[in-house]
Parts: sequence; structure tokens; C-alpha cells
Amino acid sequence: MPALQMAGLRQFLGGSVYVLYFMTKGRIIPSRKEIIPILTLAFFNFTMSNGMSTWGVKFISAGLGSIIGATFPLWVVVIGLFSKKSQVNRKAVGGFLLGFAGVCVIFVEHLRDFLDPNFVFGIILSFIAIWSWAFGTIITKEQAKNFNPYYSLGWQLVLSGSFLMLVAKVTGYSVPYSEIPMKSWIPIVYLVVFGSVISFIAYLYALQNLSAEQASVYAYINPIVTILLGALLFDEKLTIFIAIGGAITILGVYIINQALKKTDT
Repeated sequence: MPALQMAGLRQFLGGSVYVLYFMTKGRIIPSRKEIIPILTLAFFNFTMSNGMSTWGVKFISAGLGSIIGATFPLWVVVIGLFSKKSQVNRKAVGGFLLGFAGVCVIFVEHLRDFLDPNFVFGIILSFIAIWSWAFGTIITKEQAKNFNPYYSLGWQLVLSGSFLMLVAKVTGYSVPYSEIPMKSWIPIVYLVVFGSVISFIAYLYALQNLSAEQASVYAYINPIVTILLGALLFDEKLTIFIAIGGAITILGVYIINQALKKTDT
């Protein structure tokens, strides 16, 4: 499936689950004061972030995509430093840099991909996606205080998903749904259930109970989980770089949590 069509379909189906649930609770459409925040977050969180990242990995290696994705916590910190309401101590910043360095060690053979001219377009798309997700995370943290973030999330997914599918259709980068094979529908269903419904419930809960900086460190853990699952399910090779990088990343996450816990207290 074309990237934008797949991203849009995944978002629309996942958002529909949220919207239908809240409809059973009597919430039909958002109120006027909720419309602007929902549209803003739909743009940053999903239209730009998920849409551009899905499109971007078409043009770059998976390892390079993982490295770029691991810059997400750093951008959350940078944005937070420009906010009067957010202060991150030096120890936490060191932890963020250490965590990112660990991911770079894990994917050390892909660092040279940054110099490949064939990857420039994909790199640009991927960084736009990460910046959008970082801004969206900060905004989501603030908006969660004003109204139900889970209700907002459903409409964000539905609206952004509809827009991406429309763009894919108008630009010709789409295929008839009747021609999508079952081997494609199965991973789409998986992404809807685990990637759009369950994972976002967990992430929103984390944002409600942790700082945006603490919640963002999931981006350091994702590559480790992916590599371990690859070794377990597909007998992919574990290297000394993966072991060292994983240890460095986990140490960075530990330092971040310890530093931010002290800041909160």
C-alpha cells in the first residue's frame, strides 16, 4: 500500500474505535471550544508526525529511521527549555544525550547513511515528523488539563486519517481497497489495535502522570524491544554493539528518571 494511504487508513480505523466508544457514552461531536485544540493536535500529532514518518521510511533505511526517531526526547527537552513552565536540570540533559548515544551505538552501521545523498528526502521527512510529534506532545500535555484527552485523540485520528486518505486519493498514491491482499490487512489490524488504540491509551496515561520529558524516553526503549523481538522471533543476530548500546541507553533512561524525580520533589 502507498505510505500515506496506509497511515491514513490506520489512523481513521483507530480513531473510529475511540469515537464510537464515546458515542455510547453520549459524546457525539466536540464542543466549539474543543474544535481548535483537536484540529491543532490532529495536524501535529498525526497528519504531520505519523504521515511524514510513514512516508519517510520509504526512502531511508530502518536503522537510520530508528536513529532519527531517537532524537525525539531531545527535541522535547529543547522545546521545554524555551518554556517558562518547563525546566530540565543538567543531569537529566546528560541522561537524554546518553540515551541517544546508546541508540547510535546500537545502529552504528547506519550512521553513515546520513551521508548518502539518496536518503536526503527521507531524512527531511523524518525530521519534520519528529519535530511535529515533539510539539504535539507538549501541546497534548497542556490540553489534557482542559478536556478528556482520550476523546480528543479519537477525533484527531479520524480527522487526520480522513485527510491523509484524501491526499493519497487526489495525488494518485492509493490503491482500491478491494485489491489490498490479506497479508497487508493483518498488519494494518495489528497497527490499529496495538499501535493506535492500546499504545496511545498508555502514552496519554503517561503524559497525565509524568512530565513530557519523562514520557518521551519511550523512544529510547523502542529500538531495544524491536531488536530483542527480532532475535526471539526471527533469529536475527545480536551483536556486541547492540549489547553495549542497549546498556548505555538503559543507563541514560535511569539517569533521566532519577534526575526528574528529584526535580518533581
